[in-house]
Amino acid sequence: MKQQLMLIGRFASRTRLSHKALRLYDSVGLLSPAFIDENSGYRYYREEQVEQARLITLLRQLEMPLDRIREVLALDGSQRFSAISAYWEGQEVQFRRKRSLIRFLESFLEGKGGHMFEVQTREVPEQKVITIRSKVYAEELPQFIGTTMGQLLDYLGERQITPQPFPFVAYHGEVNIDSDGPVEVCIPVAGQVDPSDGMTVRVEPAHKQAFARVTKGQVAFPAILEAYEAVEKYLRQNGKRSVGAPREVYFAEWSQAGDDEYVADIAFPYAD
Repeated sequence: MKQQLMLIGRFASRTRLSHKALRLYDSVGLLSPAFIDENSGYRYYREEQVEQARLITLLRQLEMPLDRIREVLALDGSQRFSAISAYWEGQEVQFRRKRSLIRFLESFLEGKGGHMFEVQTREVPEQKVITIRSKVYAEELPQFIGTTMGQLLDYLGERQITPQPFPFVAYHGEVNIDSDGPVEVCIPVAGQVDPSDGMTVRVEPAHKQAFARVTKGQVAFPAILEAYEAVEKYLRQNGKRSVGAPREVYFAEWSQAGDDEYVADIAFPYAD
């Protein structure tokens, strides 16, 4: 049997992988030796594993995580290419966001952030809201908002309770790659509401808001950061202080809006 196999040194040379990498791939179940000699501990690989090893190397050059590579290897040829293409499309989206973030950082460091947004103020009356609050990191945020908003609307619909204008998402802490909020999805309601598990009903006090209106396209990160910066700058320059969680107030039907249509306000409760 050993005559049909190659030792790890030969296999490493053929695949241009180090012994360390091969042991790592074995430990995570990605590329295991075909045979390990119980007496010597020598590791042996089959010829057909060379192609698999080279594919792993190429995918690692794309910075594909090991867990994702394992999923790719479990597919057949045509499905593998589709999975790899889908991964790279996701990477390109991340690259575009990072390029946008670089432009935002340049503007921020030069003190030009938020110049494209007009900041207005308004009085917001007291309102009852039904909410779900959770800790969420930035990458989970869009799905959390959509799912939670749908959950609350379904709950109200089942009880024939008409939601009031306008739903909003309040940020009780920073949400980014390292911080998880918490985040609170809120829908204003009228009348008696008995919350289900995980839901809360509370009264949002009357307050003043400073806000900047954003389009659907501007809601995407990091463009939305400029809107937040614009409102915060307005409060600082006008001697006002924030007295509540900043929020995104939605007033348009998201699924039907185009990228250039206004859909939300970035709002800060404030006091003079």
